[in-house]
Amino acid sequence: MIIARSPLRISLGGGGTDLPSYYREHGGFVIAAAIDKYVYVTLHKTFVDEMIIKYSKLERVKSIADIQHPIVREALKLVGLDTMSLELTSMADIPAGTGLGSSGSFTTALLKVLHAYKKDLIHPQELAAEACKIELELLKEPIGKQDQYIAAYGGLTCFRYHADGKVEAWPLKVKDETVHTLEDNLLLFFTGYSRTASAILKDQDDKTKTGDKAMIENLNFIKELGLKSQTALESGDLRGFAELMNVHWEHKKKRSPGMTQGKIDEWYDLARKNGALGGKLIGAGGGGFLMLYSEDQARLREAMRKAGLTEVRFRFDFEGTKVII
Repeated sequence: MIIARSPLRISLGGGGTDLPSYYREHGGFVIAAAIDKYVYVTLHKTFVDEMIIKYSKLERVKSIADIQHPIVREALKLVGLDTMSLELTSMADIPAGTGLGSSGSFTTALLKVLHAYKKDLIHPQELAAEACKIELELLKEPIGKQDQYIAAYGGLTCFRYHADGKVEAWPLKVKDETVHTLEDNLLLFFTGYSRTASAILKDQDDKTKTGDKAMIENLNFIKELGLKSQTALESGDLRGFAELMNVHWEHKKKRSPGMTQGKIDEWYDLARKNGALGGKLIGAGGGGFLMLYSEDQARLREAMRKAGLTEVRFRFDFEGTKVII
């Protein structure tokens, strides 16, 4: 049996500039952090001449072409694995549709386990590139490249997206003390709303492709905020970083009418009145997790608990996608 795990992620700056429709013309920049919440994929050999695939559904197929799960089907084709006597299973610490990049994490974990089965060594850069090829090129999903790359690399990592499609990755140059303080002061609360990112991202993607001036200006501003967030984090100015998150959220809401809703705005305002110096909704928007920065965590936790939100505590992951068994 082979088990691979891939971390979920939070965005620390520049989110949205990793879509090809934007970075091919303007270049993109994102800071992301992997967290210790994971997607797991297991693979083991069976004694029956069929492939068994277990996720939210159960599939038993005689050929790759019959696989309904699009990512599994394309990953098997890409890696060149046509053995049928296999069982693939996936599970996750946090369900999909919550804004933490689960699709990218699933794809990188799946590819990692398939390469391990073939005894292939694969660098995080190559692993992320293959995951992006599957989701963006083969399946034509209107998404960015942030999730696959941070899942593959782990850590607190900066990514620059070049017009030719190349992705540069390097660790955020942040002091250990800053990392520990950031872990303590960043809090995640589940809004109770799950959603698919595709509709919101498609709206952004379509507007960017048609040269919508407001959308381009918004993303240009978000990219600049990402660069300022890098400076703030690397200098240890976490209060400055928190305020930049707040500015980011105010501008992110302008990108799509589906980005937020009344209840989420109420919770965010409540958080700001109870010690949150900044924050934003993680992911494409519309639901998922509120990420908030506070130096008075007890006060904020009490306010959010009374409002009915569930906290998910986390630490950063510095290993990225890896085989654990």
